[in-house]
Amino acid sequence: MNMSLSNTTKLVHLDLKGAPPRISYLFELIQLFADLGANGILIEYEDMFPYEGELKVLQSKAQPPYSREEILSIQDASNSRGLEIIPLVQTFGHLEFVLKHKTFRELREVDYCLGTLNPHRKRGVWLVQEMLRQVMELHPKSTSLHIGGDEVYMLGLGEESKHRLSTPGHSVHQLFLSHIVKVAKGIQESFVNLKLIMWDDMLRSMTPETIKESGLVGLVQPMLLDYSPALDVGNTVMLMEKYKSAGMSQQWVASAFKGSTTVYTCITNTQRHVDNHLQWFKVAASLSAGIEIKGIALTGWQRYDHLSVLCELMPVSVPSLASCLQTLLQGGFTDEAQMKVVETFGTVEIGDTERLSSRTSSSFTGAKLAKLIVNLMSDVESGELRHFQNNMFVRGWFTPYHRQKRIISPLIAQQIKTQAKMILDVVECNVQDVRQEMCLLYPDSTVQEWMDQHVTPVLEPLQNLLRDMESVLNEMGLCT
Repeated sequence: MNMSLSNTTKLVHLDLKGAPPRISYLFELIQLFADLGANGILIEYEDMFPYEGELKVLQSKAQPPYSREEILSIQDASNSRGLEIIPLVQTFGHLEFVLKHKTFRELREVDYCLGTLNPHRKRGVWLVQEMLRQVMELHPKSTSLHIGGDEVYMLGLGEESKHRLSTPGHSVHQLFLSHIVKVAKGIQESFVNLKLIMWDDMLRSMTPETIKESGLVGLVQPMLLDYSPALDVGNTVMLMEKYKSAGMSQQWVASAFKGSTTVYTCITNTQRHVDNHLQWFKVAASLSAGIEIKGIALTGWQRYDHLSVLCELMPVSVPSLASCLQTLLQGGFTDEAQMKVVETFGTVEIGDTERLSSRTSSSFTGAKLAKLIVNLMSDVESGELRHFQNNMFVRGWFTPYHRQKRIISPLIAQQIKTQAKMILDVVECNVQDVRQEMCLLYPDSTVQEWMDQHVTPVLEPLQNLLRDMESVLNEMGLCT
């Protein structure tokens, strides 16, 4: 019972398209993943890979990508702990980091969607083949590669696609499948024994016959993704049985330990992710004998896509990762699994993220930052700060009308200022602590981005209010 997941490969997904860890912190994370029970890493470099030649433009500008030496050292560190490395390179959808560049703009399916590749251009196929080639040449020991293939939005809406679809016998499903088959065959010509994995979401509405006829079977193994704590077991089982009937009996599944709650979540809700894994156990227990689950990828999205905000950083998600891995290892979130998490992190109350702030026995790298972030976000979310504009004194004596007419009661101004400064001083002190600690683990550009996205927008209205008030008092000759 439940052993079909407990005994499979457990991959931790390392999403580097946001908040790429400093290399020293990355080495610590690799050790931590191994200590927590993982036996592989699904690594998505995106713009942190040192692409060369015509692809050099893809390298991150916000911070330098990892060097070739660093990429090799990541693999050495992983291999020395028995962690298999599987690179993930998008080849159809989610190519925002590629198609945002002017030089590749004409390869978009439609101009206003930066994520989807036009599958009809030879240069587009060359582009993804070249990305795959460069990544795999720098991963000589990797025996598997994930070629993405999820969320290929707007496929079929480009002019060339419309033209193709106007001839009888062509469908959007075939557009998708023929591109994936072309890419898969191309990479396997260069890397003969390479096993290929792809996300399954674009296959879900297809019939087994459509999948069979495409030539996809035997080329690629599907990875079924569902991160919901209320995952629909019956539907998922039906889907996996459908893929089996199409000839794809070897399948992967993907859960989540962070990055799937909302696009802007800052603090991980561990219970939600443990529940997702418990649902996957039910799926595994309900499958017919012919389906072989090759492994499970615990996804940890750092952004929903290249252009969205940063979601939870790794340090605040480590307790969730530990709980999810223990759930997999023990066949459920058993007493034994909970004890293991307690030993490591000093708390059982996994659903209560606030407990992170009072945890004293946490010793993992990043534990201090996790506590600081929890404290800071508690301040930032406080009604006092977020709704200061509704404060009686502000609503009564310094409304937008008063700000426009440049007038205020100096006595009331003093009252507002005292209250505002009291709130701001606490938060700004915490901001400095978080910034200092975050800089040790992440590039400066990530620290600035996280602050600008999650903290600045909440502090700015209050800072602006104080600035306007000082300015009005100045004009009234009452500078304080």
